[in-house]
Amino acid sequence: QVRLVESGGGLVQAGDSLRLSCAVSGWSFSSYTMGWFRQAPGKERECVAAISWRGGNTYTYYVDSAKGRFTISRDNAKNTAFLQMNSVKPEDTAVYYCAAMTDAKASMRWDEYDYWGQGTQVTVSS
Repeated sequence: QVRLVESGGGLVQAGDSLRLSCAVSGWSFSSYTMGWFRQAPGKERECVAAISWRGGNTYTYYVDSAKGRFTISRDNAKNTAFLQMNSVKPEDTAVYYCAAMTDAKASMRWDEYDYWGQGTQVTVSS
């Protein structure tokens, strides 16, 4: 059974840093794409960042609002993905979800991901 568990969310102030982790069990994700999504109240779910691993190379993708501030990474040996969030803003407040796709292609579409974590709340105060 595939299971994704996020951790690292919380309440922080604008300008602070936060690191989210996603531990994957029941499946080796070393060849597949991982994504971090977020959903704020009343808003659609959006992909913040995605990371794929193909041919020995790592590829990363970011939504424009995250570029230069967020960094997605993965530790294949530990089956864990990370989202380093720097210089956070109040508009980053949302529930953050990690997701896994049983494919190595790059995608930021939520409907192409196969497994999801339960989410972790990130709240940024001004």
